[in-house]
Parts: sequence; C-alpha cells; structure tokens
Amino acid sequence: MQKRKKLGDLLKEAGLITEIQIVEALEHKKGNQKLGDALVDQGYITEKQLLDVLEIQLKLKSVSLYQYPIDEKLTELVSKDYARDHLLIPISKENARLIVAMHDPLDFYAIEDLELMTGYNVMPVIAAKDDILQTINRLYDSNEVDVSEIEGQDAPAIRIFDQLLETGVAMHASDIHLDQQESTVSVRYRVDGVLRNDRTLPKSIMGSLVARIKIMAGLNITETRLPQDGRISTVFLNKKINLRVSTLPTVFGEKVVIRILDMSNVFNKVADIGLHPETLNQYQKLIKEPAGLVLITGPTGSGKSSTLYGSINELNSSEVNIVTVEDPVEYQLEGINQVQVNSAVGLTFATGLRSILRQDPNIIMVGEIRDKETAEISIRASLTGHLVFSTLHTNSAIEAIPRLFDMGVEPYLVVSSLSGVMAQRLVKRVCKDCEYTRKASPIEKDIFRRRNQTIEEVTSGKGCDRCRHTGYRGRMAIHELIVISDDIKQLMMNQASMQDIRKHVQETGTRFLIDDGLEKVKEGKTTLEEVMRVASLNE
Repeated sequence: MQKRKKLGDLLKEAGLITEIQIVEALEHKKGNQKLGDALVDQGYITEKQLLDVLEIQLKLKSVSLYQYPIDEKLTELVSKDYARDHLLIPISKENARLIVAMHDPLDFYAIEDLELMTGYNVMPVIAAKDDILQTINRLYDSNEVDVSEIEGQDAPAIRIFDQLLETGVAMHASDIHLDQQESTVSVRYRVDGVLRNDRTLPKSIMGSLVARIKIMAGLNITETRLPQDGRISTVFLNKKINLRVSTLPTVFGEKVVIRILDMSNVFNKVADIGLHPETLNQYQKLIKEPAGLVLITGPTGSGKSSTLYGSINELNSSEVNIVTVEDPVEYQLEGINQVQVNSAVGLTFATGLRSILRQDPNIIMVGEIRDKETAEISIRASLTGHLVFSTLHTNSAIEAIPRLFDMGVEPYLVVSSLSGVMAQRLVKRVCKDCEYTRKASPIEKDIFRRRNQTIEEVTSGKGCDRCRHTGYRGRMAIHELIVISDDIKQLMMNQASMQDIRKHVQETGTRFLIDDGLEKVKEGKTTLEEVMRVASLNE
C-alpha cells in the first residue's frame, strides 16, 4: 500500500496551492466535504490538476470511464450505495487483483474495506468524480431495470424515478425528458442547454412511473387527456432540490418533463450573477432606489429568474416586506412572501398584484408581465412608492420600451415609472479541465475590431471526460443594462425612434450584450461561437 501522504502536502509540493489557501478552503468547505472537492469547488484548482497530481505523485493510472470497457458483472461485488458514498466502482479484474476506479485513491480505509468485502487485492486507478457517478448510475440502473420484474409492480417505478433523478443531479442537468414512443420510452437530459439521449425504458413501466410522479407532484393521476403542472420538494444526495413537473398528452401517451431546481445554485447576492464590475455597480444602485420598475428581459431559459431571485435576496431583510407573484414559484426563499398564480380559481398575475398592494409591501416581484392589465398595475405600484421587479420576453434591453407601448400602456406612465432594463443570455463556459489557448484568426480579430476591441488569443476546450468531450462545462450569463436617465425619458416623451434611443445609449457608453460577451471571450471564459449564437454584432 502507498505511503499515507496527505493530499494537501501533494498539492503544495506540486506548487498548485499554498498553506493559506488550504486553510481557507477548509474553513469554507460544505459539511463533510473532502479537501480536494473543496479546493475544486472554490476555484483554487481544477479537477484535472487534482487528478494529474495524484497520478504523478502516487504513480497511479488515470482512466476515462466514458470509453473504458468495464466488466459490468463486477458491480455485483459492491453495493450501489457503497460505490456512491465512496465514489468508486470496480471496472476490471486481473487474476487476484480487482481494478477499482476511485475519485480519492488516498481513501485507504475504503481500499481495506473493499479487500475484505471482495477477497481481492485492490488496485486503485483514478477517475473524475462526475465520470464515476454517471457510470455508477448507468451500470447499476441497467442491472436493476428488468422488464419481467417491472410488469405489474409499483415498487420498481419508485426506484426508477430515483435513478432518473440521481443521474440528472450527477450530470448537472436542468431538465429530464421522458418521451413516449410507439413501443419504448426515451430518456433525455438537458445539460448546459443541450438535450442528450441517455437510455430507453420499456413502455410497460411508463404507466406506473407517470402515476408515481403525479402522486409526488400532487397531480390528478386519472386525468391523462389534459396537460398538468405540479412541483415536488425533496432532499436528494444531501441537497435540497425542487422539481417542476409538466405532463403533456401526445399520440403515444403522456410526455413528462421534470425541471431540476437545485437550491444550492440559487444566487445569494447580485455579485454572484457574474456582472461586469461597472454594470454591477450601476445595477446595485438601481435596485437600492426606494421605488421604480426594474425589468429583466430575455427568451425562455436565459436565467432571468435567477437574476430576479439574486436581486430580491440582496434586498431581503426584516425591515422590508417583499411579496412576489409567480407562475410557477421556482425557488422558495425564506423571509419572502411568495404567491403562486392559479388561473383555475381566478388568481392571475393582475388579481394577485392587486391583493399584494393591500399587504403593505416595500418590494414587489411579478414573475412576468404578460398583458396590459399586469403592466399597468406594476407601473402604478412603482409610481406609488414601491420597488417593482419583473420580466419581459424581448431580444434586447431597449426593446422593452416598445413592448410596453405595444401592450397599450400610456407612454407617460412608462416614462414616469421605468428605472432600468437588463437583458441577459446564457452562454456555455469553456471546460476548465481541457482548456487551451490559440492565436485568434483574422475573422475573429475582425469581429472584435468591429466592436472597437482587440484580441490576440482565444480559449477553447479540447474535450475531456469531465465535459463529456464537448469542450464546455456549465453556463454563465452575459448582460446589457440600460439605466433610464432623464435624457432617455426626454427622448421617449418626444416619441423618438428606438434607433435614436439606441444611438444615444451607445454614445453614453452602454455595454451591449455583444460587448459583454466579447469581454468574456477575452477573459477565456467562453468562446466566440457561443457569444455569436446569442448576441448580434450589429447592436
């Protein structure tokens, strides 16, 4: 067995961290989290750096389970719970030696336990955490899902739902899709905005699986002809997770989409949203005004809700009464009064908002402005001393102004109430574990030049096990913020065109989406392809 050397000492010897950083990481780690995971989570090192140090210092081999020819029968030697708790999985056998992929090959107690449990000499190899978790879910799930066992029983439906959720959490998926086909059910996960096929389930399980999901979400299990929406709150793998469930009748049966809302990912403060320092300063001033209307714009799935929650979290204190009206309530926040829209009983955004105004609020959040009535009540609330947050579906910040006009709101009301508009989009982050830099091409340099910027090098991801060979891992937001100044209000009152207002905000130094995106490309956080996918060069 290897000499029992501490991970912190190995990382210090490799020159990756200092003793001070180790102390800071230990102070801020979550619960029983190990030092290596804490250092990765807090950004001191990447997971690749961690694995490389272990590989070199301990003279162990690292493996990619994504492509490894695993002997699936070996999963019978170790229970799924033990494998998951210790982040390990047996992958092959050589005579009396059992090759075990481990996230922490310094876990000598786990190695000793395995040798006692299996009767083999254990030879550890190193693998990435997510790689191990996803492999555990894939192998143990496929062994557990036996069609003959499923038919006529409800218990497997409970187990399969847990497996689906476990895999989704391990993959950092935002949604799980269960699509009924003619004879099978396909399972897909949306990871970093892209849907990925994962597995196929037998059609015979879908009836009891949908019933299980509906019961947990408080839906009507006998209603299969109409769409339904519900929610589930649960604690899974020591994380508080909210699930939003949506069912839709299709020709082959009900399609189910489960949105995973990880409570640990809710922004606590505006500073966590990833705003440019200058934009952050402007936005914080804007939301600390005593009254006014602040709008967040962007298409569905652009992270508007996270920004709203971060904003009201920053303002949340015992001195203020914050009330929200949402459809649906995505995250439940302590100290904030949240109202769920329920059209079936007449509780719409507009009726909810009217009732909120009788509750002596200081700050109001309206999930979305969808019609003239909601827009007018929101605006009048902001004019009577309330700070109001809401969202609109527009392509840019400036387009929020004509959208409100198009809804039939009187221009003088918009001018009097609107304090600021922030547009945002989500772009994929370059994977930290396989990033590399190269010289910028003439075309890339030209794109930057057209926005009065320069670039010499760009960063991309080669593709690795951690990012499932995509070159990207995780997402981040790019923003543009327009603070409605007196000059802009004057232009609006004079019925200036949107082109004139856009020209004015450009001349005053506003950072448009494209500019913020290009800045993040220069910082090596994302790629030009990602920015050009969501932002226009001609802003």
